[in-house]
Amino acid sequence: ANLGVKYYTGDGVPQDYAEAVKWYRNAAMQGNAIAQYNLGVMYDTGNGVPEDDAEAVKWYRKAAEQGHASAQFNLGLMYTYGRGVLQDYAEALRWYRLAADQGHATAQFRLGLMYDNGRGVPQDFSEAYVWYSLSAANNGPEEATTFRDLNQEKLTPDQVAAAQNRAKELFEEIEKKKGW
Repeated sequence: ANLGVKYYTGDGVPQDYAEAVKWYRNAAMQGNAIAQYNLGVMYDTGNGVPEDDAEAVKWYRKAAEQGHASAQFNLGLMYTYGRGVLQDYAEALRWYRLAADQGHATAQFRLGLMYDNGRGVPQDFSEAYVWYSLSAANNGPEEATTFRDLNQEKLTPDQVAAAQNRAKELFEEIEKKKGW
């Protein structure tokens, strides 16, 4: 897996995506989650291999099932947009949630969007506020703060206070899981 990264970045060797794919595949076949994720990225972007959404999903899923947060997030994206799988917001939500529970800030933002727009779940501005808040606290996308503030306008002061408390509790739970 590390040799694949070297070829991908050109660190100490000539940059060669096809060679990176070769080394990622060797490690991925041995169950290395990082290599599985990286191989999924290669198929997702078409670097070193022909772009293939179904193959990207295959490798993302293998890494995601081992708890790789970025793979879980990317698998959520594939379900959101129906790339390599049938579009399924509930399944996207499931994978985003697994990544978000590990502190993945962009997955937290995506969960906010899902609740904000009622995709895969009933629309819930309070829950959207919670996830946007977590994303903003974890240096997620710039829009997290903006969207959180827009949702605040849709809530009563009591709802805002409850959402802030829930966000704080979730933040502490996530940090505890990370061992911080």
